[in-house]
Amino acid sequence: MAAQPAAGAPFRKVGERSIYTGHVISLGVGTFAGPDGATFQRDVVHHPGAVSVVPILGDEVILVRQYRASIDGELLEIPAGKRDVEGEPPEATAHRELEEEIGFRAGTLIKLAEFYNSPGFCDEHSHVYLGLDLQLAEASAQGLEEEHMTIERVRLDDVVGLIARRELTDAKSIIGLTLALRHLGR
Repeated sequence: MAAQPAAGAPFRKVGERSIYTGHVISLGVGTFAGPDGATFQRDVVHHPGAVSVVPILGDEVILVRQYRASIDGELLEIPAGKRDVEGEPPEATAHRELEEEIGFRAGTLIKLAEFYNSPGFCDEHSHVYLGLDLQLAEASAQGLEEEHMTIERVRLDDVVGLIARRELTDAKSIIGLTLALRHLGR
């Protein structure tokens, strides 16, 4: 049994038992100690992290409409992908994902934010970029969903309406698009 923290000490993790390891995520049950020394358990999903890019071409943003198995439906999203290449910097992942998904490379990447997607149960940490000065590249869909996704160009002036009408409900996309519009002074 791990040492108990002194009263008033911060929360801390004292151990974890692995339950499942899959292709993308793993699941564990962590044991934690609270400020009063009491221990408790929480399910924790581990994820390698992700990047997403708001690719701007003229007065439009390039989005993808992709099937998402977890909700059994399609979502309109900014291009994104997992940080599944060991040691690859987030900027390199952003360039790779843009090329794979929409067939463009950003001449300029500007980091807009980093955030935890669902920290109540998952450690997924995401980076979101603004992609400017787009240049054509060769697309190379990875996986069945990407092979069947569609690419949609949306006028920047229409983005807020898509969010307000709940036609765009993906969190990373709302975060990225909102910050991109602010960065662009729109």
